[in-house]
Amino acid sequence: MYDPVFHIVLLAPEIPPNTGNIGRMCVATGSKLWLVEPLGFQVDDAALRRAGMDYWQHLNWEIVPDWAALEDRLKSNRKWYLTKTAPRSYANVSYEKGDALVFGCESKGLPRQLVEANDQTAISVPMRTDVRSLNLASTAAAVTYEAVRQLTVSGEYSLPIGESPIG
Repeated sequence: MYDPVFHIVLLAPEIPPNTGNIGRMCVATGSKLWLVEPLGFQVDDAALRRAGMDYWQHLNWEIVPDWAALEDRLKSNRKWYLTKTAPRSYANVSYEKGDALVFGCESKGLPRQLVEANDQTAISVPMRTDVRSLNLASTAAAVTYEAVRQLTVSGEYSLPIGESPIG
């Protein structure tokens, strides 16, 4: 049985290449990708396949129709909500295996009420104020690899180069 290191949640993603790149990163880290509808593209979109290249068939992923369905499927998983408004940096968090990293859509980010309801686990990637936002795929990679780094240092995660996370 596949036991993901992390759960990467994209709430209403809009840009296929971002999702494709995040999917590739999920394969590389042994994480599961969750896509919460509505999606701004079809999952058979050529841009999505191109960005994910030949890794998409190795990706552990699931589409859920809405936030309630995701909550039902990931009840016991701790969730970290990425938003540029959070005062706490993603680097100042102690990640655990099985954590979910939740990202909003490219044009709007996470809904304000979701962030406010989860303010204790809202985190951000520090950036200068003259930058409106970072690319979704870049942000997901930065945060996921910090979480992987922490688990690697603690000895909870080990994936030697060349070993498949697929199992």
